[in-house]
Amino acid sequence: MINSVDLVESCSYHEYTKAVDPILAGTISRVPFAAFSSDLYKENKTCTIPLDISKQLGCEGPATSPSLCANFVKILAGECINHKINATSQVFYIMHGLGRTEFDGVSVPWKTGDFVALPAVNNLIHFAQQDSLFYLVHDEPLLHYLGVKASTKRFKPTLYTSEETLEELRKIKMEGENVNRNRISVILANKAIDQTLSITHTLWTMLGVLPKGAVQLPHRHQSVALDLILDCQPGCYTLVGTAINSSGGIINPTRVDWKSNSAFITPPGYWHAHFNESNCDANFIPIQDAGLQNYLRTLDIKFTLPNATLPTI
Repeated sequence: MINSVDLVESCSYHEYTKAVDPILAGTISRVPFAAFSSDLYKENKTCTIPLDISKQLGCEGPATSPSLCANFVKILAGECINHKINATSQVFYIMHGLGRTEFDGVSVPWKTGDFVALPAVNNLIHFAQQDSLFYLVHDEPLLHYLGVKASTKRFKPTLYTSEETLEELRKIKMEGENVNRNRISVILANKAIDQTLSITHTLWTMLGVLPKGAVQLPHRHQSVALDLILDCQPGCYTLVGTAINSSGGIINPTRVDWKSNSAFITPPGYWHAHFNESNCDANFIPIQDAGLQNYLRTLDIKFTLPNATLPTI
């Protein structure tokens, strides 16, 4: 039985101005910039490599943001890897390879260029027929924070084949060329997640093209973007900063150069603009917690004006 002393021993009180903003108060950290090179998975062995910044975030790890964990998963031909993840959602993109994923009597085949979205599955096995590499993002850090176990499947296992995804992107690109649109992207959605128009109820996924010579104007959102760069040439980069000037340009931006088969974090609330100064299109995949943010009505996405002044560094 809990006595009266136990009931009050955890009480704490703070004056409003000193506690209303935990980041300003220093009790919680901002989501930092971070980049993750393809060198992380160069070793020739089957393994999962979490893109872990949990120490900087001060949360239970591994975690790449307060709510998400991104991973590179490498499986050698003829081998398999077991994942026990307490997550409501996981999405992975096959960077290269061929294989299948099995759980609960279900087998999901996959190949290079496919996306797979899975609901709450606590124990699964990935099998590779060829040397395979994929980019996996799940929401286990969010469940760690909430102190809960994922048990309800909110949607069916879903396979987005490379053929269908690229065909949708091709149609969008043709439409964009007709109206001189420099943002060529397809958002992957699920019919069961009809409110937030996202791939799962917590995760949001996009396959995008940054056309050669394009500048995508600064924008911001409160979701964390875990960006995977598929392929690019030197001259592709993102400028990121906390504020914009009266002309819509980013003030004192940080430059993040894109590198093929690598990933980086775009923190929430930061203005960012994408540049392609090369002679080739670049392809990238942002995965965000925007499914959750959209449901909470807190995404707060904003774009600058078309005549924005864009600094380069």
